[in-house]
Parts: sequence; structure tokens; C-alpha cells
Amino acid sequence: MFYFHCCKIKAMANKSKNPKDQKQQEDFSLKETNPNINAGRATTLDLVEQMQFLFVRVVKAKNLSSKSNSCCCNPFVEARIGALVGRTRSLDKTENLEWNQVFAFAKDKIQAPMLEILVKDKKCVEDNNKVFIGKLVFVVNDVPMRASPDSPLAPEWYKLEDHNGSKLNQGELMVSVWMGTQADEAFPHAWHSDSASGYEHSTNTCSNVYHSPRFWYLRVNVIQAQNLKLKTTNGGSSLEFYIQAFLGNLALRSRAVRISQNPVWNEDLMFVVAEPFDESLILSIEVGNQHKHESMGRCVIPLKNVERRIDDALVESVWYNLEDPNSPEARLHVRASLDGGYHVLDEVTHYSSDFRPSSKSLSQPNIGVLELGILNAVGLSPMKKENRADAYCVAKYGPKWVRTRTIVDSLCPKWNEQYTWEVFDPCTVITIVVFDNGQLLQEGKPAEDKRIGKVRIRLSTLETDRIYTHSYPLINLTNQGVKKMGEIQLAVRFSCSSLLNVLQTYTQPLLPRMHYISPLSIFQLDSLRNQAAAITTLRFRRKEPPLAKEVVEYMLDVRENVWSMRRGRAQFRRIADLLSVVVFICKWINHVHSWKSSVTTIASYIIFLGVIFCPQMILVTMFSSLLLLGIWRYRTRPRHPSHMDIQFSYAHTVTNEELEEEFDTFPTKFTGDNLKKKYDRLRGISGRVLAVMSDLATQGERVQSLLTWRDPRATSLFVFFCFVAAIVTYSVPFRFLVSGLVAYWLRPPRLRGVAGIPAVPQNFLRRMSAKSDGML
Repeated sequence: MFYFHCCKIKAMANKSKNPKDQKQQEDFSLKETNPNINAGRATTLDLVEQMQFLFVRVVKAKNLSSKSNSCCCNPFVEARIGALVGRTRSLDKTENLEWNQVFAFAKDKIQAPMLEILVKDKKCVEDNNKVFIGKLVFVVNDVPMRASPDSPLAPEWYKLEDHNGSKLNQGELMVSVWMGTQADEAFPHAWHSDSASGYEHSTNTCSNVYHSPRFWYLRVNVIQAQNLKLKTTNGGSSLEFYIQAFLGNLALRSRAVRISQNPVWNEDLMFVVAEPFDESLILSIEVGNQHKHESMGRCVIPLKNVERRIDDALVESVWYNLEDPNSPEARLHVRASLDGGYHVLDEVTHYSSDFRPSSKSLSQPNIGVLELGILNAVGLSPMKKENRADAYCVAKYGPKWVRTRTIVDSLCPKWNEQYTWEVFDPCTVITIVVFDNGQLLQEGKPAEDKRIGKVRIRLSTLETDRIYTHSYPLINLTNQGVKKMGEIQLAVRFSCSSLLNVLQTYTQPLLPRMHYISPLSIFQLDSLRNQAAAITTLRFRRKEPPLAKEVVEYMLDVRENVWSMRRGRAQFRRIADLLSVVVFICKWINHVHSWKSSVTTIASYIIFLGVIFCPQMILVTMFSSLLLLGIWRYRTRPRHPSHMDIQFSYAHTVTNEELEEEFDTFPTKFTGDNLKKKYDRLRGISGRVLAVMSDLATQGERVQSLLTWRDPRATSLFVFFCFVAAIVTYSVPFRFLVSGLVAYWLRPPRLRGVAGIPAVPQNFLRRMSAKSDGML
């Protein structure tokens, strides 16, 4: 049955494509571009197009006076070039007249020959004759050019002029004006004419770099309690003891045990905590039932006092006295530790960007550098009622997040910003997402930042020191269906100093040793990943400009394990594609058996006799065939990175009912208590099944990718291994080779190294790429 089912699926997938399907595939395809970048030149920004900006730094003023007063009340400065106007904040007369603000005007938008810097008084803004204090005028063509890394242009004092250009008796302004590029150190924090939502500087449109906090796992092993004084309460035998653990806004609960003076739990409670560990853990012993409970006492454990460890060494347990006036002798036995040997996962493992352990003492040196140039976007869909889009990009790799400046009111924004990351593992993924800035609404309250599209790029699919310039489709799946929101042009380069160090990482475990020595369950990892995402959201809210909750959650794929019928069908298709090899073998055996081709049947029989009488040629033939297949497929290897595929994701055939289910909140918004409970339980179980299906498909696709040259370094290693294996298996007699392998497999445990650490072939296979990178 399964054989015929796979044949049916394959036949449906291979139906002839009509022109509409070809048009749809073309619209959502990846396109190679040829931007005007400075690739290979001696410049810090060689992956983006050079943009010219007129920079105006307003430092401070002195001896200002308005027409109505002997001294100025609330002065501010305007930098004006034609219709482009930038304005500093206004100062109170009691403050020092110092602004130290920078304005950046895009040269391609400058249409006036003169730059005017006007000093005005905000207090007298109702009277145009009194608001003017003085001005400076610069000819744009005479402004000096500054090339990085030259030192910054020193500001100068200039005497203010009146409307007629005559020097005023008093009033001076310290400014500096120069031409530069986005490589200028003043560029990230300047007011930009193309990203300004108003005349004054707004932090919501600035570019910035963020760093995720350094996470640790907090393991709290609650062993037992002693000398608890039992209170006389109603409930009888239905009352139970349990531990309630509080850390910040999170609360975890242990299992319930029977009432006694010395209850025993011996249970681990896991938290995610972030440096600098300035919080305290609260453990409370609760007694009660499903309807009512009360505290029997509690203890407070500052995280700074918790012992840190980097391995599975046993931490000394501690008795803590409970804060309970009714039971002064009551105490709680706890073993707590901060585990730095794990990597705290805040992303989905399949496309994680970092696998380093929490402790700095276990970190290894980097193996290379990743450079990303975010050039521009074209054809963006309007995201607001005014038929406009205020787009910005967020890119994440490892703990480093970057945010470009917001280009206001443009459906074809140009960013041309370049960023760099250290690479510690080539089998990682960088995520780039385009958002619409919802904090710039002129009327009403700020809205959420809407997502426009996402791009994932796996580093192992990139050739070393090659610059990839492509236009990626921005695909967004909403409750209305899948839609192309535009295209984003990126330039990517992965460079390394030593190719040997990169190849060596393919033999190392993907995760730190503690994940194999003391593994965590799938349910624990999922819960801890959500905790890490929540902490990251809270930390980034306090940044300037802040990253919204919806931005962080979408970047970290918080809803990845929630059930989706669309993704379920896509995962099933992945498994069916892998099993199509079995279908092919069955068809070939049936073809030989039925003598549909006499030549094929006779040749197969001769080969079979050769295998029987010359068994030593089995492994030689197998590795030689794989060697030749790998060399043959090198000609047709992928030449571009992977991207989101709507057909592979089954996004083009999704129904309204499936979309309603996929975008349903958790817990569900449907009414009815029983329906809600059963539906949420079903979705939770189905999400786990979906994760298992994804893992199975990923493992099979990793085996397939050994010879696809998707990861050129890994395929080169495997082809070289096949070459060596073919020689070894030819030189060593088959009997000795098999007996040696079996003897090695049955070697004593003391000769096998650390228990639980995977073997080199297993580590190599886990680092191979899969099609999950293109899953929408």
C-alpha cells in the first residue's frame, strides 16, 4: 500500500506544469544580480553601493539674542537644503547651548545649490519676524570631501548672518560640514533625510546593533523538606505538598507528593537566566488541592550565590531555612547550579545561528568572518492606508542582531549598510527579515511592526571568499494566503583564514558536550527556548530604538512547533520524496524480474554472480560508484544559496480553513471550554508529531546532500573519504576488513572514550544541510 501511495504522490508532483505554474515559480524565484559594489577594493564597505551624504554637525552656540529679548529663550537649529529640513531639539535658556547633533542629507536628493543653517527661537514661533535669530550659508559644491578613515572634520565657530547676509554683532554657531559616505562614523546616529518621520531626530528610525544577553541554564534540584508543621485545614487526604519556584515573572511547579513532615521530591526545575544574575530565586512550599492552596514557608536564593559549573560534576547541596514563623525549624534541601556547559537554544535547532556553550572558558576561537551587505528592496507592497511603507531590516547571527535605518515612505528603499559577524561554526544560518515600522504613525497610537518577508542563508552552502549577490523574494504568509511582498537585494561573503579549521568542525559534535553527557528532554528544550525568547524580548524593549515583541518572536520562530496542516503536508512530502528511492528500487527489481529488457536482466544476473563469487568487490564497487557519482554531480552543483520555496512549503495550495488554524492563537480563540481544552491538547501533540516528521526528513536529506555539492567542503571531504575507502577496501582482504570493523565495534567500553559523545561519522552527518532552510 505504501508503495502505491508513494507512486501516487510522486505522479501528482510530477504533473506537467502549465504556464501559470511556470509564471508563479518565476515570480518567486531567486535572481542573481550585478550591483555596482566595490568588491575586491581596499575599502571597509565593499559589499554595498557607495552613497554620498552631506553631513552637518551642529555642536553649540554662544551669545545668541532674539529680536524680542536680550537673550534667546528656547533656541534650536534648522539645517535646510531646498525642501529637505532637519531640526535639532530646542534648549531652555538655563541650559548650555550645546546640541551636538548630526544631519545627513542624501546627495541624490539634494536639488538646491545652497545649504542654510538657521538658528531660531521656539518661544517666539508664533511670530515669524521674531523667530529668526541668525543663519549660516554654505555652497554645496564647495563642501570638502572626507574619505574614511580620515580623522573627523574639526568644527569651527561661524558668526551668524541676518537675512541680507550681513554679519551680526553677536551670536556664533559651531558647526562642521562635509561630504562623506555610509562608512563615516557619524552615519549610524545621524538624522537622515530619507528616514526622517519629521523634522526632529527620532530614535525609532535609526540603525543600531543589539547583543542578546548571555544565557545560562539554572538547574534547581529540590530534594526534600524537613520539620514541616502541618496545619489543621479542611480537605483531609486530598491535600498535597508541591514546590512553587519563582524567578522574575516565571513560575514553575514540581509534582505533588503526599502530606508528611518530611516530604521528598528529588526533582529538577530548569530556568533560563541571563547575566549579570541580579535576580533571586524564590522557592515556596505549597499545600492544598486543585481549588485552594497556601504557603508553608519559603526561601530566597540570590543567583549570585549559586555555584557555576561547566561539566556534570555534582554540586554540593545546601539546607535553607524556611521563612515561616509557625515552623522555625523547617528547612528545605536544595542543590542549585548554573550550568555553563550547555548552549541555551533560543532558535530552532535546524537553522540555529550559534552552538557555543554559555561559559566563556569553553569558547573556541572563530574560524572565519561573515559579511552581509543589505543593499535595497524593490516592489514592496504598501503596508499602510496611505499606500506607503516604512521599511527596515533586522538580521540575526549568533548573539548579534543588527537593525538598519528606516527608509520612510518608500516602496523601493535603499539601505546600503554592511555588517560583519564572527563565525564559529559553518553549519549555521543567518536570518534576515524586512519589517514595516509601525511606530511612525502620524495619527493614533503606534501599531505593531508588520513583517514583510524573511530570508535564511546557510553558511555551509557558501563557497569561501566568494561574493554572492542575489535578489531574494520576500514571501509572507498571512491569513489571506501567500503573497510576494517584494524583493530584497543582498550581498554575502564568508571568508576564513584556515580551510583546515573549517573542515575540522565537521568532525566535532554539533552541540556542546553537556548536551550528550546529561541530555535534556524535548519538552524541557522547548520550554527553555520559550523562556530565552521571553527574556530577549524584555531586554530589547529597553534598548534604543527598541525591538518590538513581534519582531523578536518572528526572528526566533517562536511558533515553529505549533501545529499547522500546511506544514504537516510539506513534512509528509519530504518523507515521501526520501522513500521514493525505495520505490525506484522496487520498480527496478520488478523490471529485471519481468524480463522487460533482456540486456538489463542478463547484465544484472552477471553482476549478481560477480558479487557472490567476489564479495571483496562489494565495498570497492560501492565507494567507487559514490566517488564517480560525486564527481559527476559536481558539474550540476547549486550555484546560489537556498531560499524560501512556496511550492516546497505547500503555501500555494493552502486553504482558508488551514490558514485559520495556522494563525489561531494559543490557546485557541474558539469558544467552549471543552472544545478549547481538547483542541489545544490536540494541537500540542500534533506539534510534537510535526517536529518528529521534520527531524526524520532532515536526517534523510542530510544523507542525500553528501553528494549534491550543496555544502562544497563537506562533499569534498566525503568524496575524498570514498577515494581512500575504495583504496583501503581494495587493498585489505574483505574478511580481515569485516572482522576488524566488528572487533572495533565490540571494543571494551574503557577504549571508547567519553560515554554518550557521538562518533565522527555521526557528527559529520549532523552538519550536513537539509531542505529545512527553505521551509516557509
